[in-house]
Amino acid sequence: MLQVNKPSSEINRDYDEVEGSPAQTLTSYVEIVRRQFPTMVAIVSACVILALLYLFTAAPRFTSTASMVIDTRKVQLFQQQSILGDIAVDSATVETQVEILKSENISLAVIRDLHLVDDPEFAGSGGGLLGSVIGIVSGLFSDGQAQSEFELTRKALDHFEKSRAIKRIGLTYVMEIGFTSKDPSKAAKIANAIADAYIVDSLEAKYQATRRASVWLQDRIKELRTQASAAQKAVVDFKTVNNIVDTGGRLMNEQQLAEVNSQLVLAHASTAEAKARLDRMNDILKQDVPDANVADALKNDTIVKLRGQYVDMASKESIWAMKYGSDHLAAVNLRRQMAEIKKNIQDELKRIQESYKSDYDIAITREESIKSSLNNVVSESQLTNQAQVQLRELESNAQSYQAMYDNFLQRYMESVQQQSFPITEARVISAATTPLKKSSPKTTLILAGSLLGGLMLAFGAAIAREFTDRVFRTTGQVEETLGANCIAILPSLGGAATPAMLAGKLAKRKDNPEPDLLRYVVDNPLSRFAEAVRSLKVAVDLNSIVRENRVLAVTSTLPNEGKSTLSTNLAQLIAHSGARVILVDSDLRNPSLSRALVPDAKLGLVDVVAQKAQLEDALVVDPETKLAILPAGTTSKLLHTNEILASKAMHALIVQLRAKYDYVVLDMPPMAPVVDVRVTSPFVDSYIFVVEWGKTKTDVVKHNLRGAPEIQDKLLGVVLNKADTKALARYESYHGRYYYQKYYARYGYVE
Repeated sequence: MLQVNKPSSEINRDYDEVEGSPAQTLTSYVEIVRRQFPTMVAIVSACVILALLYLFTAAPRFTSTASMVIDTRKVQLFQQQSILGDIAVDSATVETQVEILKSENISLAVIRDLHLVDDPEFAGSGGGLLGSVIGIVSGLFSDGQAQSEFELTRKALDHFEKSRAIKRIGLTYVMEIGFTSKDPSKAAKIANAIADAYIVDSLEAKYQATRRASVWLQDRIKELRTQASAAQKAVVDFKTVNNIVDTGGRLMNEQQLAEVNSQLVLAHASTAEAKARLDRMNDILKQDVPDANVADALKNDTIVKLRGQYVDMASKESIWAMKYGSDHLAAVNLRRQMAEIKKNIQDELKRIQESYKSDYDIAITREESIKSSLNNVVSESQLTNQAQVQLRELESNAQSYQAMYDNFLQRYMESVQQQSFPITEARVISAATTPLKKSSPKTTLILAGSLLGGLMLAFGAAIAREFTDRVFRTTGQVEETLGANCIAILPSLGGAATPAMLAGKLAKRKDNPEPDLLRYVVDNPLSRFAEAVRSLKVAVDLNSIVRENRVLAVTSTLPNEGKSTLSTNLAQLIAHSGARVILVDSDLRNPSLSRALVPDAKLGLVDVVAQKAQLEDALVVDPETKLAILPAGTTSKLLHTNEILASKAMHALIVQLRAKYDYVVLDMPPMAPVVDVRVTSPFVDSYIFVVEWGKTKTDVVKHNLRGAPEIQDKLLGVVLNKADTKALARYESYHGRYYYQKYYARYGYVE
């Protein structure tokens, strides 16, 4: 296939621009996984091995769980309304109780009750291999003094809190208490102890709050009792000072006023009645003899009797006067008796009149007295009403103090009862039991987590290695980064062609089991290395169609990249096929090729260019392949080797070699240390650039090629040398060993 390099401007592009141009697709990630597969397998395997090691060394732990509910229904038996007030149980209250369960007060109570300070699980460094290692390391750095009780308690508390798990179940009032321990029975025991400690703590808190309230109430009751007594005494003293007497719910002056008023009404009626009797009596006195109705009304037996006598005598006098005449002695006696009786009647009436008059006077006097009393009572009532305003205030204060005293006394009695009747809203609905299965380590979860974590870590490491791997590993990288064709990938032959390895002769050495790297294509013609060199020969021939391609210069960026091995094997291959080929060691600074192939040579390129020797005298010919070799010659005292390579004599020598040989292969020095390669561009047809696979940095190669545009223009292509075929198969499967071994298996060849 005709190899045509890309324009040199593509080499000058920044590496970041080239890398950032293609979009990362799923295919690119799959390629990354395929290339970094051994690394990923190693990381995943390490993670799984660490997980297995942990599973085998970690002490099994068991978790027991108890459930507790905060019951919103109050216990009403023997319970009055709480003196502290009832607090509604809401979500915040439940969360508060969860935090109380997590408090050090509860934890220390359980540690103290169960004597966990003396438990090795809590006082030690923990179980398992990891705990033992931690204990040993802690012992090395400790001062050797025994730990105090406080330190042991804090250590046990720290382990206790790490092993305890308390949470609220959803939005319910149920709290879940879990504890993890190496002993399943201990886990259940501690979980139940936490619940019991919480209930006891709640009861103790209520008892203490009630007791403090009772003490305060007792003091307050004493104070209120004193205040109520003082208020009552103030009321009594005020009534005494103001002559206020309360009888049956009414004041004395009010009752007196009503009674005096009633007496005044009665006295007034009695006076009117007495006056009426007196007036009637005065009217009767105007009559000589009262008639029968008057006599009966007076209800006086004397008057009635006298009137009866008077009537009888009057009847007799009338009879006798009619019978005997009015002057009859009997009539006169009767008239005299009648006058006497009338006089007696008048006297009796006057006596009655005097009695009525006396009654009338008495009634008037009594009425006046009652009126005077009424005026006094009214005056006193007005004064009492004015004082009653202040009295009501004093009575109100007294009643308030008394009501407060009674209320606080009742509360005090309730608090005393509540102290002897402890209740709590929390209760255990599911006690912790001994677990039958371990809770940790979870084998399946840890293995799955280690596998997943290993995959993630491995993929991250693969991505990191891909982005930090600034070396050439594929033909695509060469073409994309340098804009040049990768014409061959040479497999590694087991070591670099260092001067020590090249210190042999062309002849085969029976005492050396190592392969002769400089004759590898001749000794192993069916090897993959030989096939890659043949592909390089084909590229050279195809490029000859475009331009003359007979003078070939092999160079590299850095030393020890295998350019001498490639140039020698390329020349050996072409010469072994029957062409006339000469191999020229043009590395005048470090002629390692000459030292390896012709160590005893006295003449060389330097002597021919300096015209101190003829070309034919300096040549050495391989008897098997007929390859002509022109060593470097004596170069130890040369200071300006680039001037020698750029001289007219060197040009003339190359022209002479063109005429005599079909191919001229120049083993050039590396480009980074010296500038000798750049001066050879006028007489070189094509440059073959050797890059060590997986080692030479891309930016170093780009920098050197970017600084040598004359070499870029004549660059035949890049050869990746010392490739690891096993690793290469992950980058480019068609460059792996499989196809070569399968094809050459019938020849019995295995590389």
